[in-house]
This record gives sequence, structure tokens and C-alpha cells, in this order.
Amino acid sequence: MKVRNYLILMCFTIPMFGGEVNLELKEALNILKQKNLEIKIADFDSQMKRIESKLPNSMRFGKIDATLSAMRSNDAGNVFGFKLQSREASFGDFGVGEFDPANPNVLSVQPYDLNYPKARNHYLTKVSYQVPLFTGGKITLYSSIAHKMYEMSKIDKDKVVAQKVYETKKTFHDITLVENYITNLSKITNNIDRLESIVKEMVKEGYAIQTDLLEVQAHKADAGSMLIQAKLNREVAYQYLSFLLNTEVESIKKTSEMAPLNIPGKKEIETNSYDIQKALIGLDITKDALWLQRVSFFPTIGAFAEYGSADNIIFSDFHDKDFYTIGVQASWNLFNGFSDSLNLQKAKIENFKTMTQVEMAKSGTELKVKQLQSEALSNLEMVKSDEARLKFASQIYENYLAKYKEGMISIGDVLVKQSKESEVLLKLLTTKNNYNAKAFELDTIIKEGE
Repeated sequence: MKVRNYLILMCFTIPMFGGEVNLELKEALNILKQKNLEIKIADFDSQMKRIESKLPNSMRFGKIDATLSAMRSNDAGNVFGFKLQSREASFGDFGVGEFDPANPNVLSVQPYDLNYPKARNHYLTKVSYQVPLFTGGKITLYSSIAHKMYEMSKIDKDKVVAQKVYETKKTFHDITLVENYITNLSKITNNIDRLESIVKEMVKEGYAIQTDLLEVQAHKADAGSMLIQAKLNREVAYQYLSFLLNTEVESIKKTSEMAPLNIPGKKEIETNSYDIQKALIGLDITKDALWLQRVSFFPTIGAFAEYGSADNIIFSDFHDKDFYTIGVQASWNLFNGFSDSLNLQKAKIENFKTMTQVEMAKSGTELKVKQLQSEALSNLEMVKSDEARLKFASQIYENYLAKYKEGMISIGDVLVKQSKESEVLLKLLTTKNNYNAKAFELDTIIKEGE
């Protein structure tokens, strides 16, 4: 019974389908752009900005409203107004029947029917249309600003994609590096195993003491810990890659250890840098905003039309009691406490500020490229140095091992040289990882595909 329950539990805990196996970088990037959650969110933001960019232009077509009002009142003004709007007013509503021609004070009579009318229902149905005729260019400017905000959102999305591509490429290279590190560390571990066997034989023969063997075994445990840590780092890298792709990844096809180094020129930076492109669009927006403040001094003209019908019975005699109104309205603010002038000055300063920000973006991006370039080239030279040191450290270890067999040096001397080999191997891994980080970061500065 327990075995059956265990098997049922395993069916629910083990995935029905495995993850990606031997995944290539090119395919991983395709999956990334389709399934990464941050890219999807950035795309949704861009889509919303695209819709928002169309809203100002829709104001040109005006708006149509249809309203239906249902009211009941015994207020004298309301009831008379209801009748008048329904084209049902009569002289009787003024109390004509209450006038006495013989009464010399006829003008002082207060007609009861007019002052105390019966309650009346009133149903008002109408359609109204309002359209701007002249806004001084405000609609055009609002539309232009909204469109540029959409263009800026596309750059933001491209930056997110570039960042995630950078992280994916780097993770692929991280996994490749740690795989190779594990392979080299395994060789060192095998060498320690070989050393342990040699020491055991030498202890048996009386050429070494038990303490030598204990030192080797302690060193072997340290190397084993390093190997366990490296495998854990590899597992973490796979988990992060699966998170980026929103897809389970079991294994990848290894890439080269070293990423290509692409250094953009000054012209390419100014043309294709994400930050500079955003700054230039921001400058265009401030220019539009400046004009928007200037046109606030212009008048605005709009037209309106209204058609409807009113009656005490809904939709009764609609055409007999219909009405229409058409008109044009011009509005021109002549004075508002100098706020328009102050806002214009503020817009001019904002425009000058953005010009400075564009120059700062250009110089800042160029500086960042130079710094990354310098750091990448420096790490590249360090990689060459560390590779040479690793080769020499391996040879020195073998030389010291031979000397130990001949009884010329202690086991401690051998283990020191072996530890040096492990140390250089770890440093080489770190240096290559640092180089890749700088090389890939350079790629995030320039628009992808350019």
C-alpha cells in the first residue's frame, strides 16, 4: 500500500515532459524574445503607449452624445418650461380664464393655474455634436508628443530586450566556463587521488609517514568541496537561465569561453545608442511643449449642433415636437495673472535643460564605452597571463611530485604547489567571467541589429 502511494506521489511530482536539452544559444534567444516575462511587460507598456498616441488626433472628429432624461415636477417654472419645450404651452397656462374684464385691477390677479400647476412628466431625448474648428495647433502638438512618447516606449522595450539578451548570453558563457572549470578541477582531483595512492604505497614501503597521507586526504576534502561548490554554481546558473527563458532548461550546447569584443565607434554611438536616442526624442518633446505654451495665447473656436424632442410621454409625437440648435463659439483668454507667460518661460528653460541632457548623454555614453573597453581589454590580457600561469603551475606540480617521490622535499611542498594550481584555475575562471561581462555590456549600449 505504501509503495503504491509513493508511486502515485511520484507521478504528480515528476514532470510529464522534460526541459530543453542541448539548447543552442540562438534558439535560446528566440525563446527569450517570445516567453520572457519582463519583455512581455515591456511590450504591453509599448502597446498602451501606441494606443495613447492615437487619442489626441481623435479629438479632431469631435464627439457625439445621446441623452435621455426622465423628470417629473410640480414646480411652476419647471412645468411651464416642460410645456414650452414640448410645444404645448397655451394662454390658459397664464391663467387667462381667471381674468375678469370688469375688474379694474386685472393686472394684480395671480393666476392659480400658472402658480400651482399639476405635476407633469417630462421626457427629453437629444443628440449633440461638438467639434473643434481651430485650436491654434494644440491637437497637432498633443498628437506629436504622444507619438514621441510611443517611440520612447519602443526604445525602452528594446533596452529591456537588449538587457535580457545580455543576461542570457552571459549565462550561457557562465555555464560553459563552470563546465570547463569542473572538468579541469576534476583532473586536479584525479591528480590528488593519484597522489594519495602514491603516498599510501610510500607509507607501506616506509618512505613516507602517516601524517603525509592525512595531509593529502585533508587536501583532497578541500578540493572536493570546491568541486561541490562549482556544481552548485552550475545548477544556479541553469535555474536562472530557465527563469530568463520562462522554460525549463536541463542542458545547453556549450559556447566558446570568451565572448567576441565589439567596440562601437563615436558615430555609431551617437546614431544607435539607446540613451542618446531617448534623449533626442525627449528634446523633440520639449520643443513641442514649448510651442504648446505659445499657442495658449491663441483663441479657440468650436462648433456644436443639437437635435432632440421633448414630451410628457416618451417618444410620443417625436417629429412634431422636435427641435435643433446649431452654433459656433470662440474663446480667447486675455488675462490669467501672467501664468501663461510664466509657463512659457518654464518651457523654454526645460528645453535648454534637455539640450544639456542630450550632450551629457553623448559624453556619458562615450565615457562608458571607453571604460568598458579598457576593462575588457585589461581582463583579456589577464586571461592570457593566467592561462600561462596555469600551464606553469601544472608543470611545477608534476616536478615537485617527482622530487617528493625521490625524498627530496616534503609532502607539504607538493600540496602547496597543487593548491597554487587550483588557485590559478579559479582566478582564470573569474577573469574570463569578468571579461565576458564587460564584452556583453558593451553590446547593450548599441541598438540590437545595428
